[in-house]
Amino acid sequence: MKTKLAAILVTGLLAAVPLMYGQDSSSADKDKSTGTAVKDAAKTTAKSTEKAADKTGAATEKAATKTGHFTKSVASTVSKDTKKGAKATTNATKTAAKDTEKGTKTAAKDTEKAADKTGDATKSAAKKTGTAVKKGAKDTGSEVKKGADKTADAVK
Repeated sequence: MKTKLAAILVTGLLAAVPLMYGQDSSSADKDKSTGTAVKDAAKTTAKSTEKAADKTGAATEKAATKTGHFTKSVASTVSKDTKKGAKATTNATKTAAKDTEKGTKTAAKDTEKAADKTGDATKSAAKKTGTAVKKGAKDTGSEVKKGADKTADAVK
């Protein structure tokens, strides 16, 4: 019986060894331990992250360059439009100033003419008034003289 028992024990051990050895392995490579597999995964992740960061950095730089060009283009367009608007405003202001100057000159001439006419009319009216006053004074003077003569004759 000892032989039979020994044979069963050896068979059980031989069947269990491959199962235990297969469960001990953590990766497809039987030569690597769990620590080595973790290190390799960390290195791979680091390399992938570095590549992704490089690509992202390049893409960001490219986008920033495009944005810079676009911003420069927009700024240039705005600058040109502003210059055109300022020039148009300047021209309009100059035109308005010239028109105002012409209007002022015309108004000044008209005012001068009106003043001359008014002056002439005033002078003429003053002459007429002076003549009328003179005539009235003469008439009054003649009447006073006549009255004085009558008084003198009456006293005689």
